[in-house]
Amino acid sequence: MAKLQETYSQQGYLSAMPILNDTELREARHAFSELEREFGEEYTAYSLHNVHLQYQWVMGLAKHPHVLQVVKAILGPDTILLDSRFICKYPIVNIPVKQGSEGEEGKPEENEQPYVAWHQDMRYWGIAGGSVLSVWLALDDSLKENGALQVIPGSHCSGMLPHHPATRLGNMLSVNQAIPDELVEPEKAVLCPLFAGQMSIHDGFLVHASDPNTSQKRRCGLVIRYVSTSAYPIEDPDRPRKFHAAVLASGTDQFSHFSNE
Repeated sequence: MAKLQETYSQQGYLSAMPILNDTELREARHAFSELEREFGEEYTAYSLHNVHLQYQWVMGLAKHPHVLQVVKAILGPDTILLDSRFICKYPIVNIPVKQGSEGEEGKPEENEQPYVAWHQDMRYWGIAGGSVLSVWLALDDSLKENGALQVIPGSHCSGMLPHHPATRLGNMLSVNQAIPDELVEPEKAVLCPLFAGQMSIHDGFLVHASDPNTSQKRRCGLVIRYVSTSAYPIEDPDRPRKFHAAVLASGTDQFSHFSNE
């Protein structure tokens, strides 16, 4: 774990960490397929938000011992599960898309291939006292052709960067925001492919993005956000977040900063 902590501190991310065994992965994929049948793919692509409160199997993924082992190594023993969302990039179809809520991925314009512009998660989370740690727990293989995560290693050390309106159509981020390429240095980008059942994690200040899914394979994962219990929400009109779904993930919470959200 010490080596993982060192790498995360220097690079701002960790990738390809095995989490789910074959049985756990099969059960999670089956449970998600039931949600697809119930709600339809247009809904399950982006709208299954904070359903860890509704479905015990999702809470089980968010509190999986292998996930929390890594999260606690980075954030410490006392952690808050702040937020969760299933995000799926389905094979290209003409699904009308609208902007998402602040800091979340929305749905791209019709006939535009959805992508996620270069950005930092902390731009959208009104949190102080600690950074947000984001997990992508892969239900499907996440590869270059279906829009895997790309990161700029070490960029979390640069602090908050300016975000401006994106010029490329199809951006899934709210308010169509993006960090200008001259600040990103995209030539330094590293792809983070995952096999189903693996996870990646990244710091809230890490610059990251993902390209469109140009394959015929779905890319689905559970995004989970964690913070230390010492972190706290702040009043920020640019980041008007509420955390109604926050629950204790591990340890004890002596601060109760999120108990009344």
